[in-house]
Amino acid sequence: MSGPVLITPSVEDAAGKIVRHAQTLSTQLQSIRQRLYMPEGHKDLRPFSTKEVSELTSIPESTLKLLSSQGKGPKPARLDNNHRSYTLSQINELRLLMAEQKPAEALRYLPHRRPNEHLQMLAMVNFKGGSAKTTTSVHLAHYLGLHGYRVLAIDLDPQASLSALFGAQPETEVGANETIYAALRYDHLRRPLHEVIRKTYFPGVDLVPANIEIMEYEHQTPMVLANKLIGIEDIFFERLRLAIEEVKTDYDVVILDTPPSLGYLTLGAVYAATGMVFTVHPAMLDVASMSQFLRMMSDLVDQLTEVGATLKKDFIRYLFTRHDPNDQPQAQIVAMLRLLFETDVLVPTVLESTAVEAAGLAKRSLYELERGQVGADTVRRARESMDAVNAQILELMKQSWGRS
Repeated sequence: MSGPVLITPSVEDAAGKIVRHAQTLSTQLQSIRQRLYMPEGHKDLRPFSTKEVSELTSIPESTLKLLSSQGKGPKPARLDNNHRSYTLSQINELRLLMAEQKPAEALRYLPHRRPNEHLQMLAMVNFKGGSAKTTTSVHLAHYLGLHGYRVLAIDLDPQASLSALFGAQPETEVGANETIYAALRYDHLRRPLHEVIRKTYFPGVDLVPANIEIMEYEHQTPMVLANKLIGIEDIFFERLRLAIEEVKTDYDVVILDTPPSLGYLTLGAVYAATGMVFTVHPAMLDVASMSQFLRMMSDLVDQLTEVGATLKKDFIRYLFTRHDPNDQPQAQIVAMLRLLFETDVLVPTVLESTAVEAAGLAKRSLYELERGQVGADTVRRARESMDAVNAQILELMKQSWGRS
C-alpha cells in the first residue's frame, strides 16, 4: 500500500516575482486609466464658465456675452441652464481676438514673451521625495496655460509622475527614445527635442514625457566622462540647456520636474534653469534632508565653476508645501527658514488639503476639478492657496522680463 503523494509547492524566485508584480500592477493601472478617461482612454479638459473666462482673461462678462450675441469670436456651448461655456482653445481664440482689436493692450490679453525677453526655465528641485515637486510643477504649468502662456513641461524623473498626470502612461504609451533621453544621449540615435515633444489635452501646455529609459543618461554620462568622449563644445551639463535652446521660440516658459536625487539630469536642470524653486515640506526630517541636498549641490557648483561654468539665476525661492498653519512644529520650522533665508522664501504656501489629494488620485490638478467632485469650500481654500503661490512665481518671471 503506497503512502500519500507529497507535492512540493513551487517556489517563485525573487526575479520572477518582481517581473510578475510589475506586469500585474501595470495592467491594473492601465485598466484604471481606461475607466478614468473613457471612452477613448485619453484625458479631456473641462469647459469654463463665462465668469471663469472673465477672471482668466480680464474680458468683462458683458463683453463676452455681447461678442457671443453678435457672432464674433468662438461660439460657446450652451449648458442645460442656458449658461455659456468655453473650452480653453476658445479662450485662447478670445485672447487673440481682443489683442487684435486693442493692440495698445495686446500684452494684457496675450502675455507671450516679447523678442527681448528670455525664455524662462524653472526647475523644481529637492533631494527629498514627497516634497511635492511634481504637484507644484503640474499646477504651475496649468496655471500658466490658463493665463495664456506657452508652456513646455519636461519630466526628468524616471518615476514619470508628471507624465502620468498629463495622461501619458509611461509603461504603455511612452516608447523607446521618446523621452528627454532621446535629446541628450551621446550616440547616433540622438533626436532633436521637437521630435519628442507632445501636445497635451491642455491647450498651450506641451510635454516631454518620461519613463525608466531616462536612467540610461545617468549610466552613460560617467562612462563618457571617464573615457573623455565629449568635446568642450558639448559639455555634459550643457546638454539639457542646448536641447531646449532648439525650441525656445515656441515657448514662454519651460518647467523642469527633477528627480529626487542629485544626478546628472538634476545637475543639467540646475545649470539650465533661469529660476529655481525648492519645494519644502515643513518637517524637521525634510529640512535636514534639504540641508544635505544644498551641501551636495554647493560642492557640485564649485566643481562646475572650476571648469568655467557660470550659474546665473533670475531668482531662487523656497516654497513650503503640504503646509498646515495650525501645526505648531511646522510653524516653528516655517519661522526658522523665513528668518534664515528672508525674502528668498515665498510668502504664500501650498496648504495641505484633501482637495489636492483627491485631484491627485484622479490624476488631475485643482484646475481640472469639476463641481461636486470635492467639497466646494475645500476646493476654494486649496485653489486660493495654489493661485497665490503661482501668481507670485509669475510675478518673479515678469520682474525678470522687466515688466512692471
